[in-house]
Amino acid sequence: MHHRVSKSTVIASLAAAGLLLSASVQANMYRYTDDNGQLVISSTIPQEATKRGYDILSANGRVIETIPPAPTAEEIAAREAEKERQRQAEIQQEQDRQLLKRFSHPDQAVRAMHRKIRELEGIIQLKRGNISVISSQLDSEQSRAADMERAGRDIPEATLERIRRLESQIRDVEREIAAQQQDISAMKKEFEADIKRLEVVTGQERTLPLEPE
Repeated sequence: MHHRVSKSTVIASLAAAGLLLSASVQANMYRYTDDNGQLVISSTIPQEATKRGYDILSANGRVIETIPPAPTAEEIAAREAEKERQRQAEIQQEQDRQLLKRFSHPDQAVRAMHRKIRELEGIIQLKRGNISVISSQLDSEQSRAADMERAGRDIPEATLERIRRLESQIRDVEREIAAQQQDISAMKKEFEADIKRLEVVTGQERTLPLEPE
């Protein structure tokens, strides 16, 4: 059985072939440097050459696009370091903004620190007063126990338990005082850092001493 080829089919086939030929003629070329440092123009480009950068050329030799070399490890590290520097700068900027909300002058921060120190030291004084009261009770119990020993009498377990309890209370309060003293030291360091930063941000120096009177 014979198939008749229509004129339109032939025309379409020729047109397609013409487009393919045109595409092949207009195919882009690559200009790159090879491993020996020689400039090469080719329709293909080795993978290693792409790392050195290359040009994409049109069929008539015009540069369509220039692809830069791949960044070195040092360049990548420098970019990451710059990103981190910018991130830290943004964090510092926000911290400065919050700090200026609280204090407009370094002396304001100094006064706030003094108030906080006095509050905490006042609490410590109260606790030391509690230790004095407990110590007096302990002295009384220990004296009573000593009198019993001198009299050759056994010390009741209740008395020994009161002595142990009072000694434990004193140790607990002493630990609380030590913890609060550490809190004062940490708080002073934070305030002093804020005061120094305020001097930088505001351009004004503190006029008050860091230690409260």
